[in-house]
Amino acid sequence: MARQHKAVALISGGLDSMLAVRVLQEQGIEVEGINFYTGFCVEGHTHAIRNQDKDKQKRNNALWVAEQLGIKLHIVDVIEEYKDVLLNPKHGYGANMNPCLDCKIFMVGKAVEWVKEHHQDGFDFIVTGEVIGQRPMSQRKKTMPIISEESGADDLLLRPLCAKNLPETLPEREGWVDREKLYDFSGRNRKPQIALAKSFGLNDFATPAGGCCFLTDKNYSDKLVDLWKARNSREYEMDDIMLLKVGRHIRPDSGFKLIIARDAGESKFLEGYRKQFPSIYALSHSGPMALVDGNFNEEHYALAAGIVARFGQGRNADEVELDINIPEQGHQQIKTTPLAADDVLQEWYV
Repeated sequence: MARQHKAVALISGGLDSMLAVRVLQEQGIEVEGINFYTGFCVEGHTHAIRNQDKDKQKRNNALWVAEQLGIKLHIVDVIEEYKDVLLNPKHGYGANMNPCLDCKIFMVGKAVEWVKEHHQDGFDFIVTGEVIGQRPMSQRKKTMPIISEESGADDLLLRPLCAKNLPETLPEREGWVDREKLYDFSGRNRKPQIALAKSFGLNDFATPAGGCCFLTDKNYSDKLVDLWKARNSREYEMDDIMLLKVGRHIRPDSGFKLIIARDAGESKFLEGYRKQFPSIYALSHSGPMALVDGNFNEEHYALAAGIVARFGQGRNADEVELDINIPEQGHQQIKTTPLAADDVLQEWYV
């Protein structure tokens, strides 16, 4: 009796990786999933925090996809290793701070390492949901060989959704999978994938325009670049990644910026950072929690307090009392007049 072949599939949580696995399951291939956690891909994170998004989905799509497919999912933390990919991408950035081609090479390469480390489990090849022409930087016909070669996967990397547009891989040549039952999808039109999903009885799936990566978002990328410029360093930590996703970011001075909650949900989230960052909130009126990131001292208190007061219920009051808390130094109360809307300059917004 022929041995059942086994593959590990990169699972992003989107439709394409879901379909890639399902196509192979139809051929009797045993599949397990792997998801690499960079910190920049957190579906539902802002939905879980903001009050206005409380009705939106908060699931982790990679875990959800694995559950729907009935496969085991391995989640691997690559936050530290990924820093070099983001900071020094050999193939450059996309429209924003997204090093998409280097990112794909990195993740496939990590999958190669993982398969070697788990050789006793008998994995034969690696699978992705890539489709030629779907991503302008990483999913083009001329970049597909680059990913295979530079990742070290070579022809052990199978892309079931566009395999017929590419040279045969080892799994196809060896007859582990039937090439005729693979697909030739190409381009950005997702109708073929949606039709295939329906044929498999898959009616619920995530279809994010840029995957789940915040680095493809211009607003997020601008905030990241601003952070690096202000610190004169491109180092970052997990807390930096998370805080860039939350609140209004206002830099009224080159030395510091304010992160001001947009609703009660964000205020509650920011409260968790009060022991790490200076914080400001109104005492006399309802208002948002604000954190201060950077070099912050008493000469900045009035300006910062006036801005924070502008976004609270006391915005039209003659005077608002606020609390300024500096970790390990203590609290100080300050009374100030809220800045008028026109005084919060547009160029301060990050």
